[in-house]
Amino acid sequence: MTQKILAAAAGLDQVQAGQLIEADLDLVLGNDITSPVAIKEMEKFRTQGVFDKDKIALVPDHFVPNKDIKSAEHCKCVREFARKNQITNYFEVGEMGIEHALLPEKGLTVAGDVIIGADSHTCTYGALGAFSTGVGSTDMAAGMATGKAWFKVPGALKFVLTGKLGKWVSGKDVILHIIGMIGVDGALYKSMEFTGDGIANLSMDDRFTIANMAIEAGGKNGIFPVDDLAVEYMKEHSGRSFRIFEADPDAVYDAVYTIDLSSLRPTVAFPHLPENTHTMDEIKTMEPIMIDQTVIGSCTNGRLNDLRCAAEVLKGRHVAKGMRCIVIPATQAIYMQAMEEGLLKTFIEAGAIVSTPTCGPCLGGYMGILAEGERCVSTTNRNFVGRMGHTSSEIYLASPAVAAASAVTGRISGPEEL
Repeated sequence: MTQKILAAAAGLDQVQAGQLIEADLDLVLGNDITSPVAIKEMEKFRTQGVFDKDKIALVPDHFVPNKDIKSAEHCKCVREFARKNQITNYFEVGEMGIEHALLPEKGLTVAGDVIIGADSHTCTYGALGAFSTGVGSTDMAAGMATGKAWFKVPGALKFVLTGKLGKWVSGKDVILHIIGMIGVDGALYKSMEFTGDGIANLSMDDRFTIANMAIEAGGKNGIFPVDDLAVEYMKEHSGRSFRIFEADPDAVYDAVYTIDLSSLRPTVAFPHLPENTHTMDEIKTMEPIMIDQTVIGSCTNGRLNDLRCAAEVLKGRHVAKGMRCIVIPATQAIYMQAMEEGLLKTFIEAGAIVSTPTCGPCLGGYMGILAEGERCVSTTNRNFVGRMGHTSSEIYLASPAVAAASAVTGRISGPEEL
């Protein structure tokens, strides 16, 4: 799928893995951390302005609302650039959201697109059958100026998903299982192509989560075939036309993995790598792992189904004494829907706090920094040393169901234990 999309964008009949190409871009994305660097690089170019004000998206979301003077200056830089260049898709406080949840919701990403973003989790949009990948700020600058980017065409890994997920098992468990199976460099510079009859049993939120974390396996991108559910999502959210690309029956893959979704269990990635995975069945045999905080949100798991799942666990229960439970809806629209459904009331009554959309705690920015020796169960995507605060703190990556259950017990727990 990826090779076909890149060939079309490069104006070629076909491409091969390892080939260097220049492709036309459908969208260039930046946030409040990466955009200022790109903007400063653009000032060095002969080209003045951007190639297309409608094909650039600027989303301040990491330190928004601004946490300090430095973050305020970063956002000011992006805001002024957006005004100067009349950028159509600029989203900040009041209409903002976490970029990788916001752009599909706004209809800016559709099947067949070639998308680059100066953020590694840009690979999220592969859930809609697009080629999307993270780049550095210099490549973002070149993309904004020219509407083109160069790529080395990736090889591909095929993941055949069969069956149906069980209760309390979600897309987060699927991708953690895969990363645990192949390792954090198991898909290094490869396209991770997800296929099989099991995909029909995955929600769009599940697919976004799985594609989002392709980068945690070293992948260049993650991509799903475009089925009726994906088409329905795009028609609901976007007025843009889209192109469906399908892999040939005899397409060559570097490796093929078959995964029975019904066999998967809630899975947790222990510190300090996403590949260090253990199922809840294994964790039950260990000494209890006491925790200090849970975070439910991020570009990985801050969507509506994630909040519904967490609320189902927390309904009628209370966060353990001394525990901090932080819930962050990924966009304003998700926040509003969660409010209308009573989910926010459930969270607050359970002793959690609810934040405006922000990436804050995921990258150790704000809204949930960890102190020395503290442990956090988080629905985010990375658990590197010092990722969410002190270098001696520990991050356990999990699904919203496990994070919510752990908030209730004060230790790593599955919802079936409540």
